[in-house]
Amino acid sequence: MKRALFNSLVLGAAIGLATIAQAGKYKEVDVTDGGSISGTVLAGAAAAETKSYTISKDPEICGEGTRDVNFVRVSDGKLLDAVVFLVKVGEGKPFPADLSSLTIDQKGCAFSPALGVIANKGELTALNEDPTLHNIHVYELIGKARRTVLNVSQPNQGDKVTKKIKVRKGNGLKVECDAHDFMHAFVFVAKNPYFAVVDENGSFTIGDIPPGKYKIAVWHGQLGELDGGEVEVTAGGDTSVQFSY
Repeated sequence: MKRALFNSLVLGAAIGLATIAQAGKYKEVDVTDGGSISGTVLAGAAAAETKSYTISKDPEICGEGTRDVNFVRVSDGKLLDAVVFLVKVGEGKPFPADLSSLTIDQKGCAFSPALGVIANKGELTALNEDPTLHNIHVYELIGKARRTVLNVSQPNQGDKVTKKIKVRKGNGLKVECDAHDFMHAFVFVAKNPYFAVVDENGSFTIGDIPPGKYKIAVWHGQLGELDGGEVEVTAGGDTSVQFSY
């Protein structure tokens, strides 16, 4: 009797854990009466930030002199390279197929793209196209802290490494090369398909959103996250919002 009770408790716990896991997953459904959110992201108190690095090695590959890295770009008061996203969406439109993977090229001692997007649990590939050693170091950004998720040496041209990315608490990654301190890139990790990278005017639109109330936020690799509070989406309507750092 005790053995049967123990087995029942174990089975019940396993079912409970499975239910919690399934409940935490994003569910893709048909959205026929969706609305949209559009707006702009202002720089606010944030100023443009550029850092100049001295190229001290591999000048025949990396170039000579200095390399300027634009960590914060601002245009006419609008913040660029920001991503607006909805927080903890349970169900909605499908993920775009191209979000399942992202390749970061290392060519001319620079990362491309400088800002990428990948779905959480997607595959990140780093490709060394230079005839010199690169050491790709990828961190999960968690507030002001960061956690290493990938740290691999790529000594030869053509070296490639692929890793499944699963962020724990953050929404983005910082990519660096330990061999060249002027190589920097950022990656936004999407936990649902309701996000938008702002355009060169700092504007964005997120569409096909099921009607309801949502928490919204802005992510920027250098400046961190901005809580945008709650926004309501109506069927077939467009909700306008504006953010300012």
